[in-house]
This record gives sequence, structure tokens and C-alpha cells, in this order.
Amino acid sequence: MSLHPDSSLTRLFTPRSIAVVGASATPGKIGAMPVSLLRQHGYDGRILPINPRADNIQGLPTAPDLAALDGPVDLVILAVPAAQAAQALACARPGQVGGAVVFTSGFSETGESGVAMQKALCDIARSRGIRLLGPNCLGFMNVRHNVYATFSPAPANGALAPGGIGMVSQSGAFGAYAYCMARERGLGLSHWISTGNEADIDVADCIDWLARDADTRVIMAYMEGCRDGGKLRRALAAAREAGKPVVVTKIGRTQAGAQAAASHTAALAGDDAVYDALFRQYGALRARSIEEFFSLGYALDTWKQRPAGKRLGIFTISGGVGALMADEAQEVGLSLPEPDPAAQARLLERVPFAGPRNPVDVTGQVVSEPGLLLATADDMLADGRYDALAVFLAAAGSSEALWPTFETFAREMRARHPDVPLALCALFPAERRRELERLGALVFVDPSAAIRTIGMVSGLEAGDAVPEQVEDAATSDAGSNALSRSGLQRDAYNEVQAMEVLREAGLPVPDCTLATDADAAVAAAVRLAGPVVLKVVSPDILHKSDIGGVKLNLSGEDAVRGGYAAILDSVRMHRPDARIDGVLVAPMAPKGVECIVGVHRDPIFGPVVMFGLGGVFVEVLKDVSFRLAPFDHAQARTMIGEIQGYALLQGTRGAPPCDIDALADALVALSRFAHVHRDDFASLEINPLLALPEGQGALTLDAVLIPNTEVGAQ
Repeated sequence: MSLHPDSSLTRLFTPRSIAVVGASATPGKIGAMPVSLLRQHGYDGRILPINPRADNIQGLPTAPDLAALDGPVDLVILAVPAAQAAQALACARPGQVGGAVVFTSGFSETGESGVAMQKALCDIARSRGIRLLGPNCLGFMNVRHNVYATFSPAPANGALAPGGIGMVSQSGAFGAYAYCMARERGLGLSHWISTGNEADIDVADCIDWLARDADTRVIMAYMEGCRDGGKLRRALAAAREAGKPVVVTKIGRTQAGAQAAASHTAALAGDDAVYDALFRQYGALRARSIEEFFSLGYALDTWKQRPAGKRLGIFTISGGVGALMADEAQEVGLSLPEPDPAAQARLLERVPFAGPRNPVDVTGQVVSEPGLLLATADDMLADGRYDALAVFLAAAGSSEALWPTFETFAREMRARHPDVPLALCALFPAERRRELERLGALVFVDPSAAIRTIGMVSGLEAGDAVPEQVEDAATSDAGSNALSRSGLQRDAYNEVQAMEVLREAGLPVPDCTLATDADAAVAAAVRLAGPVVLKVVSPDILHKSDIGGVKLNLSGEDAVRGGYAAILDSVRMHRPDARIDGVLVAPMAPKGVECIVGVHRDPIFGPVVMFGLGGVFVEVLKDVSFRLAPFDHAQARTMIGEIQGYALLQGTRGAPPCDIDALADALVALSRFAHVHRDDFASLEINPLLALPEGQGALTLDAVLIPNTEVGAQ
């Protein structure tokens, strides 16, 4: 994968010449703001106001239209009514303009007439080789290069310092609010981008470009929806490959939220569980609140060295708050190893009433014995048993007398333990907080927020993401059997046919036979030489047991003949209308844990694989996990471990642990099949996929495959 940024977007986002169509000298007008901001913040490129009714705007000579400009223009800002935007851009000569930002609303978000105007604008931009940001957007800012291509008043009230966070938002209002929040939190930005209707450039394009931008270390994104799932996957993969963490706030987690998102800037909300799977799969952190959004961005930008694992040390001057922090740590999956016994003994010798375990409580003694702070931290961290350290100092942070102690502590921690990120929880004055942050420490008022943030960013470096070559492997595997080469050939599949498809796809399927009469059923049972199960096979019957369509543990000719007849009699009585293809004969399965695996085709992201435990666990508890196909073995293992019922697969109450590697292999095979045949089927479900004891594999015991009948009509 290339790590060079898209040159067309680089020209747009780092312009050396900017034309403002609709430029105005009247304060408060949309066309006045970008000119004012560019001049106010010291943009050193060419500013070219376009206005046919003025000779001079804000001290700059104007031109009547783009055609009147000599030479190339990197960026055009369109600050004219929607009905005039296409005509204004049409004045540009092919190849003259690199990119355009369209502030104006009134396009696709308003209905059919707006859709037509947006299409006309895009057609003109495409014919002239112009990249388009918007319409209906607040524009963008390149903070490091003083490019303020926006009409937001936020930067007029105070600029941000240049920094390493690239921020992109589909919502202009949220983006402006986020800019102000970043300023309040003291975060430095590299770029701030609002994408609006995304007629051309979307959030995925921006994430991909920021992933390859030398000035950006962390990417923060606000999303309402996505139209191109493949592009977003590639963008997140690019960020992952570049080592740049992505923090995402994605609205639409509930049905009400999804409906609201769909009506705002015409975005598609999609299935939230799929977005969750996407972010997990590519190592992006999903923030569930604005506060969490900024806490994560703050941590990832401040900590140049992030926690390598989940082992947290808590060091406090309050036992009660230490317990609160410990509770929070357990909830977010952090472990709290105890310090070395010798270190505990040394602390008790110095402070007999201290709490030497983790959380380590040195009490208020630290106030009268300043050296205790650093000595205790040194002792805790001496043998490398912690990945991060959280310190609660209560109101002591506001003490002027203790400030030298805290400053020295932060400085010495960075020097002595550079691989152990530090979070301080206290009420520090703003200037003190900023000094501690410059020394590499996070500072929180709320200790719970500190622990939650550490929990989310810990282990991020070691997180698993789908390598791009998995898709290549899935495609190359596609040529290894006749099924993959020819695709799905039937309009409908019964269970036996579905099982055969899955066998060819590499899933573990038992030997099974479709018997169309009792003699064939007996012959199949004799060949299997053991107890068998009989199941009716019908495209019209999904729940076979409910109508007596299943007979278990049959041995001998008489039992098989009787079972065959009983199944047909019961099915004909309960479902006389059902088509019956025959009766499946298969070996009786051994004991194991029943799992359910399914695939559905998401309209944005394609096939999505689901895994969970069978029975009530999936129907009542909805305890399932998802991944976008295709994925590798490591992703499959992680996916299995995410369900709450994972302990049942590890062995409980004397039951042996299940063969989780075999389950993972089955999921990988299914994901590759689903990717190769993503246009051929509507849904696929295996219920149950039986997880056998460790070392014995897994078995596909029932399958429903529904082809995509729309393929032929397209």
C-alpha cells in the first residue's frame, strides 16, 4: 500500500493560491469570512477575490470570474447561492483549478431539485479535473499553513496551535464545536475538515489523506454514515499501516439516532453493529460521547508512548478513590497486578498505615513527605510489571507549595520510565496542567475518565487489523475449486445442497446423504456404521423439530425405516403444502457446544459474518460478534473471544475446553467464501456449528443458504 498522499487532495488542502468566488467586503457575509480569516491568520499565498460588482475587497484587487484569472489556482472557495455555483465553476478552464470548497446549502439534502443541482456541479468539476469538498459544508483549515478556507466564526475568536491531530467531520456544526472544544482542551490540530454532502470528497478520502500526511499523528472523525464501505475500509487500513490511531464518533447507534442521521445531509446510517465490527477490525477507537471523543484524542496525542498492554498501576492518596478507580479498571478490562512483595514491605516500613497492594495508597503522607511520591512510583515500576500508571492527588494539585514536587515527579517519570505512560488526576490550575502535559503526562479532573481512557487506548499498538493481503488470499483461494470458479448455480438450495457448498468452501461438514425412500435411508445408515440422525429436507421448512421433522440416535434397519416413515407422516400432517426433497441421513454428532454462524450482505460493506452461541443465547441475549469478510485467523479468535458466553467455550463445570482454533478456521473459511461470492447470495446461516472438545475440531450440522435472486435481473 502506498503511503504517499493523494496529490489532488494535497493541492486542495495545502493551496498556494486561493480564489474566493462571491468574496465580500461586508462583515458577517459568508463571502467575507474566508478572506478575513486568511488575512488575520497570516496566510502567505495568493488571495484572489472574485466579485463582478467590486474592484477591491479588503484591500485586494478583484476579478469578475475565474476565467479572468491568469495562471493556475490551487483552491476555489464557492460562497455563492446554490443556483449560481455550477455556473461560477464552469468559468474555470480545464486544468486551471485544483480543488473547490462549496459552502452553500440547498443541494442534495433538500430533495430532487437539489440532487439535480449537485449532479450538475459535480459534472462540471469532473470535466475540469477539479476535486470538490462539499457542498453544504463549513470548509477546512490547514492550521500549520494558516489556510482558513471556512466561514465558521470559530477561528476568528481564537486560533488553535498547530499540532498532530487531523480532524474530519461530516457535520459542519459538530466540526465547529469540536474546533472550539479542541481549543479549550489545548489540543493542537494539523487539519480541520468538514465534508458536508460529500458529492466528491468524503470522510474516507480525508482519513486516507491524513493517514499519509506528515503533519498528522492522530485522526479524529465524526461520522453520520458511509456510502462506500470499501473505501472506508481501505482508509482505516492505511491509517493502521501508518501507525496513526483513529478515533471515531459515529452517530446512529439506536433506531432513533439512525433515522435522524438519515435525514441530515442525506447520509446513510447503515447497520450500527456493522460499524462497530468495522472499527474493531481495523483498530479504530469508537467514542460514545463528545467527552470520550476528546479524551481519547487528547491521550493519543499527548502520550507519544502508549500503553503496550492492559496492566495498570494505581497510586493514590485516598483509599476510597483508589477503590473507585479499581472498580472502573475492572469494568474496562484492565488488570491490577500487585507490586513486588519487597516493594510492598519497603512502603510499609516507611508508611506503616499505607495500603501496599494495587491500588497503592500512600495516604496524605505524601503532603508532608514529598519524596515519597517518586520513591513509591520508582519501586512500583522497577520490575516492569505495569503498562501504565494512574496517580490520584486530589486537591493537592492546587497547592503552590507542592507544585515543585509534582513538576519534578512528572519530569523524572518521563526520564526514568519513558515506556510507562502517566496519568495524573488532580485539580491543577490551567497553566500547571499545560506544563505537565508538555512533560508527557495526561491530566484529568475525573479519575474515572482517566481509567476509561487508559482502558480504551491500552494495547492499541498490539491490536489486530485485517491485513490487505487477506482479500488477495481470498481471491486467489477462489480459483482452487469448481464452486468458486463457477459461482452459485441454483435458484434455491436445500440443506444437503447447502452443506455440500460449505464443504467445498472448506468448512467441516459430516458425511450426509439425501434419501428419497426408506431403502436409501437404510443403505446410508449401514454405510455410516453407527447411530444416525434423520431430518426432513424441504425448502419450505426451516424449523424442522417443531413439526416432527427430526429423529435422533437411530440404530438398526427397523429404527431407520420407522423414523423415515414417522418424519414423512408428521410433516405431511403439519405442512401438507411443503415440498419434500427427501430425508437427510447423517452420523449422530458427538457432544459439544452449539454455536451459530451467519452471513448477511450489508448494503454498504458487503458480507458480514456473525458468531455466537446457539439456542437462547442468540435468540434472547443477542450475544453475538461481527466481522466484515474476509478476515484472518487472528481476527476470528478475537471475534470468538468477544462474546459474553466465551467462558462456555473454555470449559465450565468439568466440561472440556472447546476446539477454538477449529472454530476460528471455520469462520475464516466462511468469511473467504462470503467475500468471493458476495454478489451470489442474500444470506447464509449455520445453526448449529458444533464446537467439539479441544483437538477434535468442529462440525457443520445444519445450513440455510439463500441465493441472491436479484443478480440475474441486474
